[in-house]
Amino acid sequence: MAIDALVKPLLPLAIFRGLKPLQITEIARRAERIIYRPGDTIIEEDEVGDAAVLIVSGDAVRISGPDHTGSPEPVMSGALVGEMAMLVESVHSSTIVARGNVKALRITRTEMLEQMHEDTSLAEHFVECITGRLRSLSEDLKNADHAFARWSASAQLH
Repeated sequence: MAIDALVKPLLPLAIFRGLKPLQITEIARRAERIIYRPGDTIIEEDEVGDAAVLIVSGDAVRISGPDHTGSPEPVMSGALVGEMAMLVESVHSSTIVARGNVKALRITRTEMLEQMHEDTSLAEHFVECITGRLRSLSEDLKNADHAFARWSASAQLH
C-alpha cells in the first residue's frame, strides 16, 4: 500500500490535527499494516492496550463498552480505536471485532514513543491535545456539579 494511502486516513483525526505532513507521514510509515479477519478481536474491553488501531476499511462493530445498547454498533472506516494506548498504558473500555476483512493500521506505543523521543515537538503536540481534553472534561464536571447543586437547592425548597 502506498504511503499516501496510509497518510490520508490520519489527516482528519483530531489528535493529529496541526502536525506537519512529515510527522504524519512518519507515523504512517512506522504503523503496522494489519488485516483482521471476520471474528477477530481488534481491541478488547478491560485489556491493557499497546496500540491505537485506525480502521482503514472494512466492517467492524463495537460489541461492548460504555453506553453499549446490546446490539452491535458499526465502527466506521476512519475511526481510531484505543487512541490513548498509543501514548500511555491504558485499559480499553470497549470491545471491537471485525465482521468482515478489516484493513487497519496499528500505531504502537513503542514506535510512537520512539518517534516522540526523536521529535520533541511531536511529544509537545500530544501533551497539548491531552491537556486540552482534560480541561474540557474538567469544565464538563464543574458544569455538572453546578447543575446538581442548583437542583439540590431547588429540591430542598420544595
